[in-house]
Amino acid sequence: MAKVACAFKREYCAFDDIDVVRQLAGERNSHLKIIEKQTGVKVHLRGNEFMVEGDPPQVEVSLRLFRELAELIKGGYPLYASDVVYASRILSENINARLKDIFCDRVFVTSRKKIVTPKSEKQKEYIDAIRQYDVVFGIGPAGTGKTYLAMAMAVSCFLEQKVRRIILVRPAVEAGEKLGFLPGDLAEKVNPYLRPLYDALHDMMDFDRAAKLIQKGVIEVAPLAFMRGRTLNDAFVILDEAQNTTRDQMKMFLTRLGIGAKAVVTGDITQIDLPEDKPSGLLEAMDILQGIEGICFVYFSRKDVVRHRLVQDIIQAYENSEPNKNIDS
Repeated sequence: MAKVACAFKREYCAFDDIDVVRQLAGERNSHLKIIEKQTGVKVHLRGNEFMVEGDPPQVEVSLRLFRELAELIKGGYPLYASDVVYASRILSENINARLKDIFCDRVFVTSRKKIVTPKSEKQKEYIDAIRQYDVVFGIGPAGTGKTYLAMAMAVSCFLEQKVRRIILVRPAVEAGEKLGFLPGDLAEKVNPYLRPLYDALHDMMDFDRAAKLIQKGVIEVAPLAFMRGRTLNDAFVILDEAQNTTRDQMKMFLTRLGIGAKAVVTGDITQIDLPEDKPSGLLEAMDILQGIEGICFVYFSRKDVVRHRLVQDIIQAYENSEPNKNIDS
């Protein structure tokens, strides 16, 4: 029998600017190794020319990746290894995506001079939705940047004086553990539930400044129960871990919004910690609020995970082994 030849392609890509070539390759060709791992091709650098060989579709993705990354570098974008990973994912999903439109959408510069930008097409969609709509639901697995990007947008809007207050809210629901009776007053008892919001806030803003704004009530971090009976005007409100709200809690929260308010609701419907007899308010909201003008739903997947490289694989493994069960954060 005649052997069937495997598809194979070899293409070349060269750049005149040696600094662009150096940054594309990375230290000790570290970026090239990432591209090889992400796409399955082989990359060889000779002088200012990259030779790419392998499966034809992946070769095309890699060539597009080199050209798109080169445009970022020429525009002054500091290219990191993580950017190469995210860029490879984006172009593998959509070879016609424009990395410049995504990576150069500067959302915020943190107190540590870290530039917050989208790292996937879905994150870009999320940021654009927050800019355009008054209520945005960001729904998807852990590590997709739902809360972090919402926090960046909140601080950015506050500093640009688009809102007068930032209000960060979380339901006080234990994640699979019974913590018992916590010591201290009411604020001290609920503080552990709110710690992730404080962490994100302090990543955006100098600790002392954030503390002063919290003391003045300009920034408020509170359990969801504290929202009852209030009207939130000129505020950027984030409801985190919304999968752990009940129907009544979700309705209560959404009806707190006043004039000039913007709300972002984040949640992961695979990590519901409510008792089985209490349906999630987020699941219900996904069903009954679709199509209302001014409300937008953005759905993330494990492909949008921007934490450690293993997080995607961990999420996939749990989805494969226990598709009908929740997983811990």
